[in-house]
Amino acid sequence: MAVPTLSPSSAVSAIILPSTGTRADVSGSLPFGVYTGADFVSGAVDQVAFTYRRLGGDVLDIELTANNVYAAYEEAVLEYSYIVNVHQSKNTLSNLMGQATGTFDSSGELQAGTLLNQLSGTGAELRYPRFDLGYANALASAASEKAQVGGTTTFYSASIDIVDGVQDYDLQSIISSSAAAGGVSYASVDVNKKANIQKVFYKSPRSFWRFFGYYGGINTIGNLGTYGQYSDDSTWQVVPVWQNKLQAMAYEDALSTRTSHYSYEIRNNKIRLYPVPGTDWVTKVWFEFTIDTDPLFDDAGLDTGVEGVNNMNTLPFANIPYTNINSIGKQWIRRFALSLSKEMLGLIRNKFTTIPIPGESVTLNGDALLSQAKEEQTALREELKTVLAEMTYDKLVATDAEMMESTQNLQAHIPMTIFTG
Repeated sequence: MAVPTLSPSSAVSAIILPSTGTRADVSGSLPFGVYTGADFVSGAVDQVAFTYRRLGGDVLDIELTANNVYAAYEEAVLEYSYIVNVHQSKNTLSNLMGQATGTFDSSGELQAGTLLNQLSGTGAELRYPRFDLGYANALASAASEKAQVGGTTTFYSASIDIVDGVQDYDLQSIISSSAAAGGVSYASVDVNKKANIQKVFYKSPRSFWRFFGYYGGINTIGNLGTYGQYSDDSTWQVVPVWQNKLQAMAYEDALSTRTSHYSYEIRNNKIRLYPVPGTDWVTKVWFEFTIDTDPLFDDAGLDTGVEGVNNMNTLPFANIPYTNINSIGKQWIRRFALSLSKEMLGLIRNKFTTIPIPGESVTLNGDALLSQAKEEQTALREELKTVLAEMTYDKLVATDAEMMESTQNLQAHIPMTIFTG
């Protein structure tokens, strides 16, 4: 049988991975070009030699180019940056909610602007945050507003001119007409929204000071069970401040309830006064209120951070700089880049299951390479995520607490010697 003539005549593959890379070729072969520094270029060149040796390039040709390896190395660094940034977002999101965000280019790099200037060129992905329980404080503000002990909602006040014989007054209408007339703090507020009445009062809070008695009450304790308080010159008691505060509030409430026959009820922001106003009534009643605001917009004069960070997507995290990745991260990157190269080689070899040669055929291992590469990539991702999960800030605190407890238990078993001098 005649030996067939091969076409092309060369029996050597036109694409063979070289044993070493070339520094000048790295930057031009990267799909994204995120990393172009000298250190990254050196790492990408070394990855070619690593891939060549690990895939047996000195035994059997590897149908990859050095450019394929450079691209795999860049992808591995980006994948590492992605996983670490996701981990860090879990650590910091609650403290960065409402803070300034930034704009990013197609490579995920923070663009020039106010935030980048504030960060002095170093992105938030490399910073240790100041913990201020930001999200917990935001939730607490909403509750404190209802208790009228804090929060960010603006409180307004208005008044009712009492008319003899008129018992019912529409507070919503009073607010609207006052805003339309101008000259009030809520003139620019959308008063067509529901006004939430917080407090109604008709007398000066000066009645509060009656609690302290005729001696001024400095450092004295109210004793509402007797004549009012211990306030003679010889009786002084040290008590917690909160006790004085609670007694003062109780005393003022007693004044409002026991010494006054005035009362009211509010339904649908319409107030009804009791008894029917007459000559013995006060001439004016004041009330405090808030206006419902859209949670996506700041109240006038208040910066509540509604335009800042709201989730992981708006965190000002850029790609982790290559020079800030330590030896642990770089070894993970080498392994992941090797797995990506193996995946590419599997895809290439899988295009031709067998290659005919004179009198025989060669079966390629594309399926095996693809399977191995997918398993390795999954394992590497899980390995990194597992390690990072043990390093969240709450886990570190728990670990320190366990260490301190174990140390105390150990010290409890150490005999205490007696100093004899």
